[in-house]
Amino acid sequence: MRSYFRFLAHQLKGWPQQNYYLFYFSLGCQVITLVNNPITWLSLITFIGTTLGVLCILSINAAKSVNGLLGILSALCFIIVGFSAKNYLSIGEQIAYMVTLDIPVLLSKEWNHNMASKIRAFTGKSWVIAINGTILVYMISGYLIGTYTDDPRPWIDAIAFSISLSAGIISFLRYNNQYYWWLASGLAQMVLWYVSYTHGSASLAMFVNSSVYLLNDILAFTISPWYNKNERKRMQSMEEEYYQRS
Repeated sequence: MRSYFRFLAHQLKGWPQQNYYLFYFSLGCQVITLVNNPITWLSLITFIGTTLGVLCILSINAAKSVNGLLGILSALCFIIVGFSAKNYLSIGEQIAYMVTLDIPVLLSKEWNHNMASKIRAFTGKSWVIAINGTILVYMISGYLIGTYTDDPRPWIDAIAFSISLSAGIISFLRYNNQYYWWLASGLAQMVLWYVSYTHGSASLAMFVNSSVYLLNDILAFTISPWYNKNERKRMQSMEEEYYQRS
């Protein structure tokens, strides 16, 4: 158990410096949002979930497998927030993350050992499958959630769900193209939680959180090992040195 906690601590080190800056910026924004509104059990859960969620997406950006544990903890918080807002597909989205990304990452040797060395890119066929799969999930989920629940925003909820679900699967399969989906997901999430906020169904913290996710996605195209070859080499060297000492 001690070695596992040492492994988790190692996974939080060596990220691109900009990742740490974005985390502290996000933390500051969330603290301001929390104290400027009535503090309730839901706002506290939202604060915990958004803080862990930002750490999760930043760890994915840095190709670090600690995102598995962080993702599960943040997902549990977001499920409660989504249920409160009646954004039911956001609940499905978090469950899908846990099933397709978080839990497999925790169990996968591929992710837990020098992930930066295993990054790959789409082929033409992969693009077609990913885009068509996203559209299909959008149509099915939007129809089902609009027909069988009282979700007040079924098609906005559905587009956020379908893009995010696809992004999670693409991420676990180690394709750097995931960030096109994460970028679209960030925009869709911003729309969903802003509309939810204007309807009085959610706090502004979820919109702020989605904005930070979007900034992280933009950052990934420049300094993340998923795209930056120099950063990838640096990460590979760090991981190899760690496992040689372990």
